[in-house]
Amino acid sequence: MKKKNNDILSCAKPKKDYPNIILAHGGGGKLTQELIKNLFFPNFKNEFLEPLNDSAILNIENLKIAFTTDGYVVKPHFFPGSDIGKLSIFGTVNDLAVSGAKPLYISSSFIIEEGFSMEDLEKIIISMKSAAEEAKVLITTGDTKVVEKGKGDGIFISTSGVGVLLLDPPPEPKRIKEGDLIILNGDIGRHGMAVLSKREGFEVETEIKSDCADLSKIILKLIEEGIEIHAMRDLTRGGLGTCLIEMAKACNLNFLIEEKKIPVKEEVLGFCELLGFDPIYVANEGKFVLFLPEKDSKKALEIIKSFEEGKEAEIIGYVEGKRGGNVILEPYKGARRLLSLLSGEQLPRIC
Repeated sequence: MKKKNNDILSCAKPKKDYPNIILAHGGGGKLTQELIKNLFFPNFKNEFLEPLNDSAILNIENLKIAFTTDGYVVKPHFFPGSDIGKLSIFGTVNDLAVSGAKPLYISSSFIIEEGFSMEDLEKIIISMKSAAEEAKVLITTGDTKVVEKGKGDGIFISTSGVGVLLLDPPPEPKRIKEGDLIILNGDIGRHGMAVLSKREGFEVETEIKSDCADLSKIILKLIEEGIEIHAMRDLTRGGLGTCLIEMAKACNLNFLIEEKKIPVKEEVLGFCELLGFDPIYVANEGKFVLFLPEKDSKKALEIIKSFEEGKEAEIIGYVEGKRGGNVILEPYKGARRLLSLLSGEQLPRIC
């Protein structure tokens, strides 16, 4: 297991060394960034894409909206605490919410492999319906394609979402300021470990359930209460570590993070240690980080903790005044260390 993991996380190589796409290109790490920087961004570049945030902010006849899109290829399709259907709805809703928007409408596109169980498809559709009702969004359009047996790995789902912008200017890394505090709404690593345990058939004493959740209700409450939000980001592929590194580089400020403040469930930590994974890089689907001035931190923490999805929220660090775009981890013991991007991801096909 460890050897395989090390192969996946091999050091990034120049573009010429990758004549074909490998799994690590889709992992959200260094190779993903290189793919975006070297191929997608130069060809698609425009004013709306340039910020490279979770959602594009569009101005349509003086109405500002957030627009996002995503694809879901998680395997297995059903795992403890969630499934690909629920994940596709909440993932889209969360991307809109952390962009400072109220989610309203979602489109869904299905690529289904011939022979896929009709019973499983119904379960996925019902799960999506339930998630949409919980998040108060409507699935308003979609598409269905069927591919030959052996060509589609069961089912893939693509979604897009639209929401009305409530914060203007919207939260984004360039608004992060010296002295900002960083709040995390709860424990990390559960989603990745839940998917892996199901995929590999591991038997664990305490079942690990995905943290897949709708974050919009927390974020909309923070906005309603007038919290000054500088930046937000939901933690998915690449986990907390990758998210913080990307945001630090975007604002060119250093973040100091206290490891002891990062909540990790005992069963998740034990599973990670057994398999050689670092929980700070493990995927989540119900967690976000919030950057805000100290004056609003106490009230924001109270609001977040009032929700089930935020009861373990913590202030995990702050923004230093030094330039550099580094994330500095203050460990339980030993010297400080800089967090760095993984080449790929510790676990492929996680969302």
